[in-house]
Amino acid sequence: MNSTTISIKNLFFKKEISRLEDAMQYIHQLPYGRNADRANYMLVLEEEKGTCSTKHALLKAFAMELGEDKVQLFLGVYKMMEENTPGIGKVLDASPLNYIPEAHCYLKVEGKRVDLTSQNADISKVEKGLLEEQEILPDDIGDYKVNYHKNFIRNWLKMEYPELTFEEVWQLREACIAALSQ
Repeated sequence: MNSTTISIKNLFFKKEISRLEDAMQYIHQLPYGRNADRANYMLVLEEEKGTCSTKHALLKAFAMELGEDKVQLFLGVYKMMEENTPGIGKVLDASPLNYIPEAHCYLKVEGKRVDLTSQNADISKVEKGLLEEQEILPDDIGDYKVNYHKNFIRNWLKMEYPELTFEEVWQLREACIAALSQ
């Protein structure tokens, strides 16, 4: 998504939002949901929903337009399990895995992790299982994030579960994500 062609400030202004703090509050109250294009964070405002990736990328892009340097966008991989992601326990219980490495996007505002994915998002639960994190840019939420996540799982499997295939684990992950939306 090339955010330079469309002004995010103007889109927020149409919603009578001009400050980053107000945009964060607005985005936080929007429901969780996959957007029509996982890489197009501008759809959050149009579809009035978003994922961890699209919501946080939009806010980072807005901060960049405002010249705010206190906001960073991060991609973290954490141990997704029932304890920190309620609703996936039945899927994992039927598998040989205790957890699945899951990619999650969030912000750091003045160095403090912030998760605005949904009203009940709790970054402390992700932090406890955090395996790795890196700062990314808004345009990295598409192919870069997916490829990074898949490569992380492939490497993890070699070390932890060499008897399992990537395809088996990715199907389990998709089943976990489906369980969350029920």
